[in-house]
Amino acid sequence: MPNWLLPENIADVLPSEARKIEELRRLLLDNFRRYGYELVMPPMLEYLESLLTGAGADTDLRTFKLVDQLSGRTMGVRSDMTTQVARIDAHLLNRVSVTRLCYAGSVMHTRPSGLHATREPLQIGAEIYGFAGLEADAEIQELALASLALAGIRTVRLDLCHVGIVRAIMAVDANARANEGAVFALLKSKDAPGLRDLTASFGAVARNAILALPDLYGDVSTIERARKVLPPLPGIVAALDDLQALSKLAGTAQITIDLADLRGYHYESGAMFAAYVPGLPNAVARGGRYDHVGEAFGRARPATGFSMDLRELARLLPAAERSSAIRAPWGTEVALRERIVALRQSGEVVIQNLPGHENDQEEFNCDRALVLDNGNWILENLG
Repeated sequence: MPNWLLPENIADVLPSEARKIEELRRLLLDNFRRYGYELVMPPMLEYLESLLTGAGADTDLRTFKLVDQLSGRTMGVRSDMTTQVARIDAHLLNRVSVTRLCYAGSVMHTRPSGLHATREPLQIGAEIYGFAGLEADAEIQELALASLALAGIRTVRLDLCHVGIVRAIMAVDANARANEGAVFALLKSKDAPGLRDLTASFGAVARNAILALPDLYGDVSTIERARKVLPPLPGIVAALDDLQALSKLAGTAQITIDLADLRGYHYESGAMFAAYVPGLPNAVARGGRYDHVGEAFGRARPATGFSMDLRELARLLPAAERSSAIRAPWGTEVALRERIVALRQSGEVVIQNLPGHENDQEEFNCDRALVLDNGNWILENLG
């Protein structure tokens, strides 16, 4: 095997693609700031017990682990930044007021999360801490859709779900609670025969409600179907009301409801969403409420947020056009150097040609040149 061959689902990012990703990152982070979100930068490595606090078994399985040679303790390479940012809010900032935080950085996965997915996503996201109301969920949903719009994506399907529905059902049945993990796994795969077998010992209310969930998917009318089929438990009624409100605030996005789409249920506690766009088999953005993660860090704080993979999102964008640039000769003359510095300070790209390599700029379109005319360095259009 050649020693320069990269591992599966790991790839270099070449100049044109890197420029698309970086410009998109700056665009989205600037927009997050306009909404009032503060940027944080968690470390790539943490002690494993800290990194996995509040996360579920899925996070554990996709986390690379290694031994710290300084302490001898097991460390993990972050596979998700959400719990890291929750730790920052709970322990380092320790604010009482509502806090808006955002982040952008690489994460590592032991296995790809979906078809053609990279194992080194460039995760970007935003979180709101300290507010339990639906208004925060609505803002996060709006920000996710605004981010896709800034990337030039106009056709979006938003899948909505609410983990509170299943939790409300399980709260009324001890057998259901004892089999929570198995119930969630079968619901995620929509395994109706498996659910029928598993729920045979459940009470009638819980069993009938759980068996109804895999069929409760479709457009917004699914919410009304759910109100008729599911028991009118307070938690279920409140969750369906939340989904109704969020669906009305989704703008031009196509809304689908899937009450069995429970990916991330381990730490999600309320409304969840996944955004799908043409050209990608996986969700381009995921978000939801996770009020209980802060409890694992010793400080309960309501929380909701979303994240997306910039590398996947950039794949949908057209190839970046070559940037306009100015070609300049190599030289040490004071007047030439001063002119080049002034042009660069004004925002222009100025490329000095090295001797024998006058036209080697792959990523730039040198449409002007700096030429000497009667003792003055002037710009000449190259056409």
